[in-house]
Amino acid sequence: MSAGAKVLLIEDDREIAEVVALTLKDQGLQVERAADGRTGLEKALAGAYALIILDLRLPRLDGFTICRRIREGNPVTPILMLTARAEEQDRVRGLELGADDYLGKPFGIRELAARVKALLRRAGAARTAAGEKGRVVLGSIELDFDKRRVSLEGRTVELTVKEFELLALFLRNPGRTYTRTQLLDLVWGPQFEGYEHTVNSHINRLRAKIERDPGRPGYLKTVWGVGYRFAEPAELAR
Repeated sequence: MSAGAKVLLIEDDREIAEVVALTLKDQGLQVERAADGRTGLEKALAGAYALIILDLRLPRLDGFTICRRIREGNPVTPILMLTARAEEQDRVRGLELGADDYLGKPFGIRELAARVKALLRRAGAARTAAGEKGRVVLGSIELDFDKRRVSLEGRTVELTVKEFELLALFLRNPGRTYTRTQLLDLVWGPQFEGYEHTVNSHINRLRAKIERDPGRPGYLKTVWGVGYRFAEPAELAR
């Protein structure tokens, strides 16, 4: 974890914001705060942050809208949602909009610190992977590690961090079948207490971006009753 990295905390509850800010500062992080959604979005779009911690229930602008707006222009910065809502659908919706992890209120300080550390570590690993030399080409898809860019038939495809990591995993291992649990562990990390639906949602979004017909995928195939695999070169040559 990079010492001195800057974190944006968008939280309207003053007591919770104080606790979170102190925890992050104890980890050697810089913290910038916003107490309402509109201010938080302005800061998120204008600044460069290693991590954004985002409450879902905010005055002036809700967390779902903020998450969506951030992801429209910034697919890279990790987002940790804070939510008091117990409903699975709200958490799934946040993850579908591009959040990387969630933490339900009330939460423990140690758990918060662990989630933040894991997100920053994965972001660092992603930057390291981006520095990996070379590229992978399968069919009409090209993944460039140097530029961390994906192109399809010569046009750039904008992917979120998780979509890029999923595609990179599949392209490195064409033909290999992964279960949803394995994908959660490999892409989100074994400590991620998410749902298999999270994988399904990201697969569907990735298909919508790389497949000519997402309903009949030629690249990212479903292995019924097991999980997913990427087509092998011989399949794509037919």
